[in-house]
Amino acid sequence: MSIYLDVIWFLNFSFDLLLLLLTAILLKRKIWKLRIVIGALIGSSIILLMFTPFASLAVHPFGKLLVSIMMVLSAFGFKRFKYFAQSLFTFYFVTFMVGGGMIGAHYFIQTEIGIFDGILMTNKGGFGDPISWLFVLIGFPAAWIFSRKRLDDLEMKKIQYDQIVSVSIKIGDISFCLKGLIDSGNQLYDPISKSPVMIVDARKAAEYLPDPLISIALQEDVMAALAASEEPHPLENRVRIIPFRVVGKSNQFLIGLKPDEVIITTADETIQVPKAIVGLNRTSLSPEGEYECIVHPKMLQSGSIQDVS
Repeated sequence: MSIYLDVIWFLNFSFDLLLLLLTAILLKRKIWKLRIVIGALIGSSIILLMFTPFASLAVHPFGKLLVSIMMVLSAFGFKRFKYFAQSLFTFYFVTFMVGGGMIGAHYFIQTEIGIFDGILMTNKGGFGDPISWLFVLIGFPAAWIFSRKRLDDLEMKKIQYDQIVSVSIKIGDISFCLKGLIDSGNQLYDPISKSPVMIVDARKAAEYLPDPLISIALQEDVMAALAASEEPHPLENRVRIIPFRVVGKSNQFLIGLKPDEVIITTADETIQVPKAIVGLNRTSLSPEGEYECIVHPKMLQSGSIQDVS
């Protein structure tokens, strides 16, 4: 039997890389590409050790644990023990989830069964079995994508809706902070960039944004007002047109702005949102003044948690 060590190593390196990426996504950790690659290299080194005098260490549970710890430390660092333990246990959770999915799929579709002299027998392929390799090459990415989707769904369900949060917005040289409501009813996206849109009361943001922009946003027919406007303002290159629907009306539009930074602060954590659009709404969002913007739930799901320690 021929063993292609380079192919086996590369597959394990790819798996470790994807597992570390999924761990970072699940924990909302900032992804440092070089550190993730180094972590994957450390993890895949166990394959090389299996063909050396240190093979017994490589297959021993303590040896595997040591490699896992080194992988997590390389990829995410050590800021405090709780931070490290969360990274390590989540990495194992992701590994067992994806690996378990592949094992279940394999036993569901396997056909490596034959009858020899009336006896039911199973045949196991080696490292070089082309069917096994094909299954791994297709099955692992499929299990990775499926696991990530299911984790996203679970995270969306655990978001505490109707929660008041603090929203900090930076657009160029302009920075301001508003009270926001997390509302599951806000499912508005920018049709071009697919970024989630948070809806801001234009009157509450009027003291921070240029007057010509606020004047357009407060018009009932935004498109006509935008076409008729000739007064320039410094945020023109950030303007987006967001179509939306309300009951009894069609062809409605919002003026949107692409911010440099959006940070959401809840009672438990601070989340930096990578992609978002600030939509300016002409009507009041809360007559009682309890909140000044409506936060898209996807913003909490896709953002990265900032370390405040």
